Formats: sequence, C-alpha cells, structure tokens
Amino acid sequence: MSETRDLFPGFATHRIVHDGVTLHARVGGSGPPLVLLHGYPQTHVCWHRVAPKLAETHTIVAMDLRGYGASSAPDGGGATDAGHAVYSKRAMARDVVAVMAALGHARFAVMGHDRGARVAYRLALDSPEAITRLVLLDILPTVEQWDNMRWQSAMRAYHWAFLAQPAPLPETLIAGAPAYYVDHTLASWTRDGTLAALEPAALAHYRALLADPARAHAVCEDYRAGATYDREADAVDRAADRRITTPTLLLWGSDYLGRGAVNPLDIWRRWCTDVRGEAIVSGHFLVEENPEAVLAAVGSFLDAGS
Repeated sequence: MSETRDLFPGFATHRIVHDGVTLHARVGGSGPPLVLLHGYPQTHVCWHRVAPKLAETHTIVAMDLRGYGASSAPDGGGATDAGHAVYSKRAMARDVVAVMAALGHARFAVMGHDRGARVAYRLALDSPEAITRLVLLDILPTVEQWDNMRWQSAMRAYHWAFLAQPAPLPETLIAGAPAYYVDHTLASWTRDGTLAALEPAALAHYRALLADPARAHAVCEDYRAGATYDREADAVDRAADRRITTPTLLLWGSDYLGRGAVNPLDIWRRWCTDVRGEAIVSGHFLVEENPEAVLAAVGSFLDAGS
C-alpha cells in the first residue's frame, strides 16, 4: 500500500538518546551537513519531496522533534514542569545539537518549517557557533506572532490559543475525531484549501500523530511552551537586542504568511544581521506544495555558504 511505503528510500535510520529522549532521524546523501526540522501537525516525512535532491550535495538529517513522529514523547506540563520547559524550543534545539554531534557534525546548516523553524532560530540564538546557514519557512518569531495577533490572523491561527489551553481540554477534544482534526488543519492551510497537494503516504503519518494520545499531549505541550517559555525567551532576547548572526534565508507562502498584515522580511530584519527572503507561491506547506521553487531558492543560498 502506498500509505506504508518508505518515503526516504536509501536513507539510513538512526535512533539517538539525549536527555532521556529517543530521537529518530533519517540520514542520507553526502557533503556539508543539513538538518531538516518539520512543523505541526507533521513529522520528518514532510521533507520527502526535497530531501533526495538536497542529498545530492549535502548530508541530510531529517529528524522528528521530541513528541513527534517516531521520536519518544516525554511527559510534560506536570507538577515538575509547570513552566513547560520539556517542550520548549530551547530543549528541542539541544536535541538537534545532540543528534548532529552523535552523527559526527559539530557545525551544520538548519532548515526548519513551522515549529521546526522555531527550534531552528532558537538554536541560532543560543548556539550560533554550531550553525553555518539558517533557512526559516513561513514563520514570524514567536513573541512577534503573539504581539501581532489580529482578528484575521487569530481566525487563521486559532490553534495557537486552542492547543495552549490547560490539559486535558485540547487533548480530549482532539481525541474525539483526530483524523478529522488533522485533515481539517492541513487542508485549511494549503493554497487551494484541499489535501490534493499532500502525498497519501505522508498523510498517513500525520494522521497517526494525533491519533496517539501521548503525541497529542506532546503537541499541546509544544504550544503551551510557545505561549509561555518560548514567548518569554524571545521577549528577553528582543529586549536585549540579541540578534541572529548566522546568514539567514526566509521563505514564506504567498497564501499563508504572505496574507498577513505585516511584511515577514521586515520583522526578521529586526532579529537578524544578515537576512534575505522571498515569497513562494503556495499555502503554508511550501516544501510539499511547491518543492521546485523551494529547492531553487534554498540551493543557491546553501551553495553560497559551502
């Protein structure tokens, strides 16, 4: 069945333990290392249309964030994690460094989409010595996202507040119809409002994510961390005028972030010393809706830093 086929043929599978969390990664190709970090409600398989091409010139590490995909889902948000640090982007960034170190890479490029892009820019802020190039897909900084929330963006990104509600409210509601919830979320963020651009085998992975109660809880903890720990960490950096010094490429969907009230590049110029970017004709899922345009933009950017 297509739904169970391997979307990364020829890539090796690695399972690396860090901080009590088992992290799953697919590794292929050769050349300068590039780690790929997925977003919500997805897993590492979202990169299946661009990873083989990127692997022609780079060593590709497509990993599942903690709580997602085949990585383990540590409990978070309990009495010992009232600040939601377990699923903070700082903790996830440390996971990335540990995975790459275990694979023999002290310095590497990072490309992240959605939640993975939040991990990527937090990594660039906390550990700039580890990052050679930074590619961010379709996000604003977390604190800016909250600060710029208007009725239009709140309607489109209602899940920011919904998933961040105290447990077990969102977990319980999602459990009532997880496949419907995932399909609705994905379709509502594509350019054409359907699932047509998404590979059925990848969709099977995304549906499985929130069908698992432990991972549904992990996803909610990710967003609870976004509303608390991550937002506050960003606010501290912004107040101190700490900037990302790694050369950065920002790509955004013409029919998702590009429909907002602010210019994404204008926002990121306040956070980065060296940033460039462009809109990609797509909804939120750039690498699945328009992989050719993403590869064209990313390839020249990465080649310039090799």
